[in-house]
Amino acid sequence: MEKFTLINKARSRIKIFEPFDDSSKNPSMINAILISYGCVLKRSSKPVMKCSRVESIEEARKESKKLLEEGWEKLIDSTVFLKKW
Repeated sequence: MEKFTLINKARSRIKIFEPFDDSSKNPSMINAILISYGCVLKRSSKPVMKCSRVESIEEARKESKKLLEEGWEKLIDSTVFLKKW
């Protein structure tokens, strides 16, 4: 799974899904996803990241699927989007 960002319809909340690397295990095997979430206070500033958690790949897939069904959008190039803020 690669890193991607979801943003809600109102463009006020974001969630970033990225592979979680546990340095104590084999780095070539990724079996968890780090989900960071935050809010956008002003469009002219970067999002404020509130917290993050580690989930299994299956749970992260379920959550991202549910958010997309609710109308969240997947950002095509989140690095450009987040730098712009």
